[in-house]
Amino acid sequence: MACQAGTSSFPSSGSVDSDAVARWCARSGWPVHPLVPGRKTPAANCEACRSSRHAPGECPCIAAGRWCHGFHAATTSVDRIDAWWKAQPRSGVGVSCGPANLVVIDVDAHGAEVPSRSRLLPGIPIAPQVDLTGLATGFDTLALLAALRRQQSPAEDETTLRVRTPSGGLHIWYRNPRPEIRYRSSTGSSPRTALAWQVDVRSDNGYIVAPATRTTAGTYVPVGRTHRPAPLPAWLAAELVRTGHVPAPVAERAPFPGRTAPRPRRRAAESATRLLDPLLDEVARCVAVPEGAGFTEKLNRAAYTAGGLVQSGHLAAEDVRRVLLETARRARPHQERRNAAVVDSALSVGGQRPFHPRGRA
Repeated sequence: MACQAGTSSFPSSGSVDSDAVARWCARSGWPVHPLVPGRKTPAANCEACRSSRHAPGECPCIAAGRWCHGFHAATTSVDRIDAWWKAQPRSGVGVSCGPANLVVIDVDAHGAEVPSRSRLLPGIPIAPQVDLTGLATGFDTLALLAALRRQQSPAEDETTLRVRTPSGGLHIWYRNPRPEIRYRSSTGSSPRTALAWQVDVRSDNGYIVAPATRTTAGTYVPVGRTHRPAPLPAWLAAELVRTGHVPAPVAERAPFPGRTAPRPRRRAAESATRLLDPLLDEVARCVAVPEGAGFTEKLNRAAYTAGGLVQSGHLAAEDVRRVLLETARRARPHQERRNAAVVDSALSVGGQRPFHPRGRA
């Protein structure tokens, strides 16, 4: 596997151990952190970090060389890498995308229900005469976006590193050629910031599973002959700007902007609960499918709906957030930080559009 200048070639994905993968990533300038053995989620925090909420940047564990807080603890220190993987040789390897100046397009192939045309390519209306027969996954929406821009689909881009995931998806790795421009991470199910349906973006505040990492579902296998990230194509960079992946230099919005959400009435709460419960059930059922269940999309949908119900006065914000996080924790217990990020983002976006069980305000 060809590398950046000054690095050795990547070992074969068939037999490489995780420590070798982590070392190669570090030599390429990509900070790494351990993943739970056999899974694609970050290794658990220590007991002190699990029992108290605090900002990762203020956590003494990171300064002390522990892996608490996932990608926030990622490092290129060979000594630290050796210590981590000596302690847990079976750990997988996660790459912190932001510090590595990576923009990874994460294409999903989940068997989820196809949404309305308005949600397939956010911000791009798809006329009724456009035949969408056969559209079923992120490969299709990414190809549709590329076709509208008269470009090759990144999934077919042989000039850059591409990695096949165990669930049938694809990670398309690009290097950010302009580090002064930062890209936010997103999920393809987000109603606000998304490149395309079932197409996630991993960059700042996100991580990606390193090539050759093995999980119980299978191995992340490089595809094709090119195994080095190419510069992010200009047209794709423009699409990321258009879809809100470049943060504007303004203060962050409050979780529920505008008016303060009123206290819910009992009858309103009962009606809202009947609407939200089926969405929570979909999240809960993901516990039976470790990967490929569309968990993030289902959690995002439930939290987005809950945000609208809170803002319209049907549910209490504190209570509904607690229920969402608890449901998510039971389904995906090893990624609590990511669960919280998905819930808080979707609650915030949903809170900008008050939602009533009989229709939107």
